[in-house]
Amino acid sequence: QVQLVESGGGLVQAGGSLRLSCVASGSIFSINVMAWYRQAPGKQRELVATRTRGGSTNYADSVKGRFTISRDNAKNTEYLQMNSLKPEDTAVYYCNAFIMTTQFMGADYWGRGTQVTVSA
Repeated sequence: QVQLVESGGGLVQAGGSLRLSCVASGSIFSINVMAWYRQAPGKQRELVATRTRGGSTNYADSVKGRFTISRDNAKNTEYLQMNSLKPEDTAVYYCNAFIMTTQFMGADYWGRGTQVTVSA
C-alpha cells in the first residue's frame, strides 16, 4: 500500500507564506512526477505545480513567481513553498504522485488534502 499525507496548511493573512509538505510512504519502488493540485469551493480541481524526479518543474500561471515546488527524493517528500499569498489562493491543496510500487505496478496516488485559507 502507498499513502500520501499532506501537512502545513492553515490560516494566513494576505501577503504571508506557508509551506506544505507531502510524505509518501509504503511499498514504493520509485516516484516519477509529484504534483500539487488545489480545489476552491465551487470550482474544479486545478493543477498548481509539478516536479519530475529529474527536477523539471511546471507551474500554473496564477502562482508563477510566488510558489516553489521541491522534492527530497531520499525522504519521498515534496514541498510547496507558497509566498505572497492572496485570498484567491484559498483552497484545499492536494498532493499527487505517480508511483511505481515494489510490485512494479504504477498508479496515481492522492493525499486527502490540507486546507489553506488566506484572509484579506
